[in-house]
Amino acid sequence: MPIPMRVLETCESILDGLSFLALTALRHLSRFHKLRRRLLQFLILTFVLWSTIDVILVRRHFNEEQTHLDYKPPERQRIFIASVIRNNERSLPDGWNEAVVELANVFGSDNIFVSVYETGSSDATKNALRELDKSLETNKIGRRVITSDTGPHDEPSRDHNSGRPPYIPQLRNKSLEPLYDLRGAGAFFDRILFLGSVAFTTQDVLSLLNTNYGTYTAACSFDPLNFSALDGLFALRDTDGYEPVMQKWPFFRSSRSRDDMKSMLPVRVRSCWDEMVFMATEAFYSSLGIQFRGVPDGLAEFRLEASECCLIHADNILSGRRGVYLNPFVRVGQDAPRNPAAHPLSSWFSTWEIFESVWENRLRRWFSFPNMARWPLRRRLSRWESEDDNHKERGDFCLIKAVQPPAT
Repeated sequence: MPIPMRVLETCESILDGLSFLALTALRHLSRFHKLRRRLLQFLILTFVLWSTIDVILVRRHFNEEQTHLDYKPPERQRIFIASVIRNNERSLPDGWNEAVVELANVFGSDNIFVSVYETGSSDATKNALRELDKSLETNKIGRRVITSDTGPHDEPSRDHNSGRPPYIPQLRNKSLEPLYDLRGAGAFFDRILFLGSVAFTTQDVLSLLNTNYGTYTAACSFDPLNFSALDGLFALRDTDGYEPVMQKWPFFRSSRSRDDMKSMLPVRVRSCWDEMVFMATEAFYSSLGIQFRGVPDGLAEFRLEASECCLIHADNILSGRRGVYLNPFVRVGQDAPRNPAAHPLSSWFSTWEIFESVWENRLRRWFSFPNMARWPLRRRLSRWESEDDNHKERGDFCLIKAVQPPAT
């Protein structure tokens, strides 16, 4: 009997040990489920609080945007207005001419010069510009209004179908020719206003002029309702040099640009362009004399292209000193004036839309890899630069893949 008793005792001990282990495992498993449930509750609470704070802060900034506007004209500002126009019959007679002339009442007719270069219009744009020329003459405003029968297909161009560089940069440079002619005559200007054929008000111009309290190298207007416009989309780069991560508010990948947009402050960017752009004249007057340009022909052969509106900022050595800003308050477009006082941004976004856009922006940033997407462009750029020590492109962040191969 002693031996079976020992065996029985041993078996009982083993069973007790297994039972203990099983009970311990069950207790830990129960604790794990509780921990997992608590973790899930914590994550949900964090998500809700994070989203609520986001919406509250953004809504507050939207509601306070009117306090940032300042329409007071600065003292003794001389403005050179440069405009390139083609096929804008609809917009020009509908208040554009009058709005341009009205600027003389703000700055003084002696402090304004209007340079318009029109080319190849097939509508009544030329007639509307002739009327503008008469109005400027009547109001004793300096001007040069040129109309031409040539168009993109009548000039040398690498891509006739798109009408992109080098033809468009040539037109923009022609609109600036009076700036240099007047300098030779002793007349200098403080700012250049690059103006498209959009509806605008004098308040829009003054608000843009006073961007960041007047301290900037360039300041651009903003049309969020037509964000995919060709020039604006190709030229807009955030402070890290990236394209917008999405085509709706808050747009940007860079934390600095994105936070400025969410806070309704002048948005720091690396380059921008829209239908109204102010630029300081120092770089144009300097010995280097920056001009609009396209990418070198060699890069074009590698099927790389860039907007002249982005390259002008890359070439401007002052861009990094006083900054390039997108002004979220100056919202002008093709159809009607979008003056912030009449069209507050807060009326365009519901609480749900703010929540949705903020999280869409986060998810796009978290799950997209811009450096990987731009790697083929950088590889082509490196190949071109390796061909010659003189091959350099300052506007590497402006480069995009050409839509079509270069014409041969």
